[in-house]
Amino acid sequence: MRRVLAAAALAVTATACASPAKPAADVVPETEKIAWGPCTDLTRPDGEPPARQDPTVRCGKLSVPLDYGAPDGERIDLALIKLAATDKKNRIGSLLFNFGGPGASGVDTLDQAAKSLSALRARYDLISFDPRGVERSSGVRCGSPADLDAYTAMDTLPVNAETRAKVDAANKRFAELCGRDAGEILPFVGTASASRDMDRIRAALGEEKLNYVGMSYGTQLGAVYATQFPGNVGRMVLDAPLDPRVGFRERTLAQTRGFQRAYESFLKACVRERCEVGESVAAANANVERLMNQLTKQPLKVRQRELTQGLAVTGVAAALYSELTWPLLGNALGQALQGDGSALLYLSDSYTGRRPDGTYSTQMTSFPAITCVDTTERPSEAMLRRTQDAAMKISPLFGSEGSGGLCRVWPAKGSDEATRVNATGSAPILVVGGKNDPATPYQWAPKLTAQLKTATLVTYQGEGHGAYLSGNKCVARLVDDYLIKGKLPERGASCAAA
Repeated sequence: MRRVLAAAALAVTATACASPAKPAADVVPETEKIAWGPCTDLTRPDGEPPARQDPTVRCGKLSVPLDYGAPDGERIDLALIKLAATDKKNRIGSLLFNFGGPGASGVDTLDQAAKSLSALRARYDLISFDPRGVERSSGVRCGSPADLDAYTAMDTLPVNAETRAKVDAANKRFAELCGRDAGEILPFVGTASASRDMDRIRAALGEEKLNYVGMSYGTQLGAVYATQFPGNVGRMVLDAPLDPRVGFRERTLAQTRGFQRAYESFLKACVRERCEVGESVAAANANVERLMNQLTKQPLKVRQRELTQGLAVTGVAAALYSELTWPLLGNALGQALQGDGSALLYLSDSYTGRRPDGTYSTQMTSFPAITCVDTTERPSEAMLRRTQDAAMKISPLFGSEGSGGLCRVWPAKGSDEATRVNATGSAPILVVGGKNDPATPYQWAPKLTAQLKTATLVTYQGEGHGAYLSGNKCVARLVDDYLIKGKLPERGASCAAA
């Protein structure tokens, strides 16, 4: 986790820039249609199938070029899901979702989020997809489940030459496995290509405009789409935004601050509720630090597995994404302090995509594949050490070298195309930024808004990563009014925490 601090939120690196030229829309063959049918392989976060499957939910596939530079060459299939509008007489059209990552399955997530999206489903067919390189859409897979177990479990404390050498070796080994097992697709999983896929989806749905909700990494994907196809933008909402220009060092330090801030807020709430982590914030923090140090010497046995320090930090960070999971984190830490690491290991598994049977989703493999090809930046050893040293001063718990260490040895070249956004000529775009978002710090929200040229910013004052699905009624009303009625919030609009 300290190597990849916030997989559901990392942005690509910076390059400067003037407004890029807008490419013409692809000529989409009329034969490209989505073949809809029953969903047969949906899963819940724990990897199990849904207890009850809505029979109206449909799944499908769309064939797209692997390489848009050679559109008549090899093709891949994109996996999609559709929840048909319930108020068919007043249906507006289709609304496409990307829930973040990069690497999260949109097919599974939309099915899981259906109840929370009932207001939008009344008027829209809700659509999502596994982006190229993710899960069912030629998902990037690297090595065996045992290889991933070893990689995710690796300790990163204490920060010394020996630990750094182990991390470097693990990154090289992981990159080699990805090159071996997914080398053919690695050069083509970037955001610029995924954006072109979205325009193919729009055309295949029969929509003149793309209505879209992007969350976390999905905001970058939406911003790139609006840059490539400004004339095709319908109603677009970008929640928990990234700043595409941010490089590895700035991103790592900003996210380290964000997670440390969220962790401190969690400790205050935990102590207030008399949790078992500690009687005061200082005592609770000292107990967590003691736990992490103990785990580097003696991991906790959890059935046939072990809770290592690396997995424990991942579990803590995973629960900081939403204020709703803070009580679960308090219980998990309390149990771990008493020698039971099962709950903290469960939280870690929920983040890394490890299923109860030991297999993994592509979350941990698709994420670096997309992140590393979305930038030409390859940090030097000296830059990585400076980044890690600065991050450790911010947070001994979450400080790391970030994802730059893995991208430095990645087997596919990168492109800076997805770092330059300018949606001039598009319809209005709504950006929603959270003041206390740990994974996409608030300062990125006004920056993305300014870069797009056509966007309006709404500020959410609450905790957690992402505002629309947080349960905040004010944010939900503003977003729904825009998507359903086309009503933009007033400039400077803000929503207080619940």
